[in-house]
Amino acid sequence: MFYYFYLKAAAGQESLPRLLPFPLPGTMATRMKLKLKTVFVMYFMVSLMGLIYALMQLGQRCDCTEHITGKDRTISRLQEELHRLKDVMKNSEATRRPLKQPARGPLPTVFVITPTYARLVQKAELTRLSQTFLHVPQLHWIVVEDSPQKTPLVSDLLKKSGLIYTHLHVPTAKDQKLQEGDPNWLKPRGVQQRNEGLRWLREDRRVEAGADNQQGVVYFADDDNTYSLQVFEEMRSTQRVSVWPVGLVGGMKYERPVVEGGKVVRFHTGWRPNRPFPMDMAGFAVSLKLVLANPDACFDGNAPMGFLESSFLQGLVTIDELEPKADNCTKVLVWHTRTEKPKMKREEAMQAQGLGSDPALEV
Repeated sequence: MFYYFYLKAAAGQESLPRLLPFPLPGTMATRMKLKLKTVFVMYFMVSLMGLIYALMQLGQRCDCTEHITGKDRTISRLQEELHRLKDVMKNSEATRRPLKQPARGPLPTVFVITPTYARLVQKAELTRLSQTFLHVPQLHWIVVEDSPQKTPLVSDLLKKSGLIYTHLHVPTAKDQKLQEGDPNWLKPRGVQQRNEGLRWLREDRRVEAGADNQQGVVYFADDDNTYSLQVFEEMRSTQRVSVWPVGLVGGMKYERPVVEGGKVVRFHTGWRPNRPFPMDMAGFAVSLKLVLANPDACFDGNAPMGFLESSFLQGLVTIDELEPKADNCTKVLVWHTRTEKPKMKREEAMQAQGLGSDPALEV
């Protein structure tokens, strides 16, 4: 057997590898055989151990978390959290005792009486108001037109409103109507219409005292005011007459009853504070039972200016019996707003030229 070794060139010359075959002495050959055998045995043992380890790993759970993507990890965490929450809910339901809810009677109905009359902004006003009322549970809207008959505009609007309603009509007497150019304060408006709403309520709810259909409250809501939903919840618990502030009224930021010790003691108003009840129509509500128990209580169309509310209330309640709402009358929940009368100069000019808007298109 021959082995190859590197020989160098003569001393002082560049070292160059050269392969020269020659036989090894006997002792050296024997040692090399032993070393090769040892290497082979070690290689065989290592290979065998690797094979045994591989066989042992077969069937074991593989930890592949390093191969899971970020999205898969998120899904896995969410699934684990879901299982944990399900276990918590099961344990909670198993240990929870059912709580007895206090029995609640039927929600008292809020009867809203709204007088209205034909004008350019009438449909806009009633649309806005009706969509506010849609958010008030257990509300019955009584709309009374100042007209000798029901008009198609109001009839169609009420049918499409989605509200429980009653549609009435009664014309204002000519001698009590405002004429063109008269200021709004000259004569009270909506008197006959509010009284017609009261008449209908008394006839419709005429049953023996204490019956369920007498549970409710009566409120007079003009079609141009602005109402917070909270004011209807405040008035629902009225026992006799409840009161609260009204914003943007009487030439002031607000008018309100002044409350001390839970009782109304006077009124914050800038005009005729000595009136029996110096309040705006939007600032009070009356128990339905009280209305039914006093069939003669109504609004006096001949009352002096500013005394219309007093003409109705003074036969029903005293100031000491008023029920302050809206956090002891410290919060404004209704505003005496008015829509500006539209100017129709261009429309009139177009009509004079025969180019006016189509009168069949309802506005």
